[in-house]
Amino acid sequence: MSNDHPAHDHDHDHDHRDHAGDHDHHHHDHSHAHGHHGHGHHHHGPVSYDRAFAIGICLNIGFVLIEAFYGWRVDSLALLADAGHNLSDVAGLILAWGAALAGRLRPTHQRTYGWQRASILAALANAMLLLFAMGALVLEAVQRLQAPEAVGGWTIIVVAAIGVVINGITAALFMSGSKDDLNIRGAFLHMAADALVSLGVVAAGALYLHFGWQWLDPLVSLAIAVVIVLGTWGLFRQSLHLVFDGVPDGIDLLEVHAWLRSLPGVNGVHDLHIWALGTSDVALTAHLVMPGGHPGDAFFTNLAHELDERFHIQHPTVQIEIEGIDDGCAAPLKLG
Repeated sequence: MSNDHPAHDHDHDHDHRDHAGDHDHHHHDHSHAHGHHGHGHHHHGPVSYDRAFAIGICLNIGFVLIEAFYGWRVDSLALLADAGHNLSDVAGLILAWGAALAGRLRPTHQRTYGWQRASILAALANAMLLLFAMGALVLEAVQRLQAPEAVGGWTIIVVAAIGVVINGITAALFMSGSKDDLNIRGAFLHMAADALVSLGVVAAGALYLHFGWQWLDPLVSLAIAVVIVLGTWGLFRQSLHLVFDGVPDGIDLLEVHAWLRSLPGVNGVHDLHIWALGTSDVALTAHLVMPGGHPGDAFFTNLAHELDERFHIQHPTVQIEIEGIDDGCAAPLKLG
């Protein structure tokens, strides 16, 4: 049987009945009526950021070569170090792109969810990469505060200004998807952070040329690192939360439970689970106690539509029971 949803294994005898209609809808009857429903009206993230990733990677590889060349020409350790840091940006973009591509791979018999979780893992890796980079920046800044050095004149300012433009353009390519997709947000934050660092280098360099304040450059670096860590912490916390099947931000499990319980004919809800399949798709499983028996296909069509519209949950699997059946499933709610 064809099904656009991940396969779920249940210890029940299946009496499958396929239904085709305007909605991509599948319903399975068990000895206690198990409804499994899906439909095509999904709030997926952006279809493709391939072009953005390709442009961003090419721009940043070019910038790394420019920085490394001029760092070598003017013997600037700062530029050479920043070239190495920007190389980590390329790695971060490749990581996020690879995850986005993996997420599009079709499910198989061995991987019934496909590779959607790769986007969550990439977001977590990007956050850790950023936090590590900022830790290195803080360490370097503290050392330079103790022994301030002269900032390397106009060459560093011009190269850093190029960095502001390149990183700013790359960040802008991902801005539209940064709210809906954690993986895209990771790429966006990575590039925005570097644009901010480069802007700090330009500002500190210009003020140094005017006032001769050698301590300004490391101080600005410290301030920027703190801002970036604060911005990145949310990405790290949320992606780590999703890795362990946490309820995605913006979805209140108690609210979903109350809504399901309020549906006509529903006397109880148990074994309710909500988790992220990837950075833009959410799944739900629940047992609904309906003494009146099978509610009909229209009930499942409306259920899936409302879960999508109200809570942005796109992949619901609902089991209907005449009486509440305790199958030993560990669930967060034991309410009626």
